[in-house]
Amino acid sequence: MPNPTPPPTSAGTDEPGQPRDLPWVRMKVAASLDGRTALPNGDSRWITSPQARADGHAWRSRADAVLTGIGTVLADDPRLDVRLAPVQRQPDLVVLDSRLRTPLDAQIFGPDRQLHIYCAGGVDPVQVAALTARGARVCALPGSRGQVDLRAMLFDLAQQGIKVLHVEAGSELNGALLQAGVVDELLLYLAPCLLGEGLPLARFGPLAALSQAYTLTFDTIHHLGSDLRIVARLQPREIEPAASRIEDAPPA
Repeated sequence: MPNPTPPPTSAGTDEPGQPRDLPWVRMKVAASLDGRTALPNGDSRWITSPQARADGHAWRSRADAVLTGIGTVLADDPRLDVRLAPVQRQPDLVVLDSRLRTPLDAQIFGPDRQLHIYCAGGVDPVQVAALTARGARVCALPGSRGQVDLRAMLFDLAQQGIKVLHVEAGSELNGALLQAGVVDELLLYLAPCLLGEGLPLARFGPLAALSQAYTLTFDTIHHLGSDLRIVARLQPREIEPAASRIEDAPPA
């Protein structure tokens, strides 16, 4: 199994390894060849091969934190820890949960890693206290329309020592991160199948012209079992208005 490309070691310039104000954001997606991450009913287990899933855990292990949305937590109750690769410490877990709907018995709680939950403010203080008692760090960063400010969240994570952020989320949160202009790298696992209708890897648009497309530069392409692993870097583009704020992410 090919080893993951070493991630940058510093968390705001366009080049990894240089001083940054925000973490290096890597978006991981597992999809069919036509870019679907799940069927319309949400079924996604498993689109990619065991080799690809193990490699995904290896990339998790190299990150300081893993980001997901409350939609994924509610739908899948994932652990989002590293189990299929060696790891010295479990990466922190970050959940975007604007209204604090995280269940107290969710599997994301664990004694061996820090859980950061970002909400939009105006939430029940009793729920805040309950989540804090379970070991979570709850932070309110309200934006407009009751949503969480994504750039403020990333800046706060940088202040917490998070330099590399690994995203495993649904299409809404993926799209919001892209529109906010904060994604540095795409880690894409493509399976040799076509699903037709289904959930996209990121929801944004519609675009009015091809010139508005997100452009990337391919870094590496590897075969993993029956799948392809593509690592590509996002090219800078103009940030869309109010794109740095999003409420929740649907299931990944």
